Amino acid sequence: MPPTPIDWTVAEKVAVMVSRRQAPDLDSRTLTRLRDDFAEMTPVAEGLVTEATGLASLEGPARAEVTDRPGWIRANIRSFRRLLTPLLEKNAGGSLTSRLPAPVAKATAAAAGAELGAVLGWMSTRVLGQYDLLLTEDADMPGDVVYYVGPNVVSLERRHGFPPKEFRLWIALHELTHRAQFTGVPWMRRHFLDLVDEGVSIAAPDPKALAGALTRMAGEIRSGRNPIAESGLVGVLATPEQQAVLRSIQALMSLLEGHGDIVMNRAASERVPGAQRFADTLQRRRESAGGVVKLLQQLIGMEQKMRQYREGELFVRAVEAAGGPELFALVWQDASYLPSLDEVRNPPSWIDRVGGRSREIA
Repeated sequence: MPPTPIDWTVAEKVAVMVSRRQAPDLDSRTLTRLRDDFAEMTPVAEGLVTEATGLASLEGPARAEVTDRPGWIRANIRSFRRLLTPLLEKNAGGSLTSRLPAPVAKATAAAAGAELGAVLGWMSTRVLGQYDLLLTEDADMPGDVVYYVGPNVVSLERRHGFPPKEFRLWIALHELTHRAQFTGVPWMRRHFLDLVDEGVSIAAPDPKALAGALTRMAGEIRSGRNPIAESGLVGVLATPEQQAVLRSIQALMSLLEGHGDIVMNRAASERVPGAQRFADTLQRRRESAGGVVKLLQQLIGMEQKMRQYREGELFVRAVEAAGGPELFALVWQDASYLPSLDEVRNPPSWIDRVGGRSREIA
């Protein structure tokens, strides 16, 4: 069997090692309280989200799981493997790794694993919760899983004096909003996974293409532009075909992230008095990174993700201002109603495009 380009064992080991930096220790009492609170808050959040959006999950109740950083890492490595395995198998025979001597190929795969592990390890210190869409496709992990990373939640609560019950409900609201988007809109999960699969399937690990992309990136830098700030290193190295798919994914994620933030704050308006304080604190946390951390955020596309929140929220607000929640609800009609990235950034263009179609539906 040809060697895999990524040593997943190395990726996990490196990620876990990085994740242990400044990780608070949780005693058994704190861990039990976390599990009890999220078991209680998850269905409460689900009900509030359904009331605020009209989107009721077709998959039954969510499964809440409080995990530590290594647990989050292992879950995401399973997701990465699920996502990348078809591509790696498809290209294994003709890849650069398969043509290298065995010791060199092994070292190359280990290096790739270490790089992926470093990224996942750093991310594990930041994430609070995650609705794991990819693992819902995993036969070994039945049921929709919503992860809460206990050490990170407790660390923020202690650092900023957040009331635990309020903060935990607020986090649950955000993750359950994403779950409602993917399981309350019948076609959304398949559409998203098809987009991701398309982006992966047209990937071409061609050394010449990679060299050309790096040359273009160097030219952008010499011209005074930052090519990785817009879409991360993945976007810079993508082929023209992949760029088109990436733009579709960016548009969808902008819509879902912006909508998620708005719904979270609306649903929390009466039940979570500290919601605005939580939002402001996390916004400052996103913006405070500098130096190496800032560069890492750009390399993995986190900068672009932060813009997604802002652009998506502005799109939702502009559409609702023009036609109320009824006009915005058209985005759930079918994939043809989803805004393009240009339309997310220019809401009137989407409103003009769907205006006639909305009258036909009415």
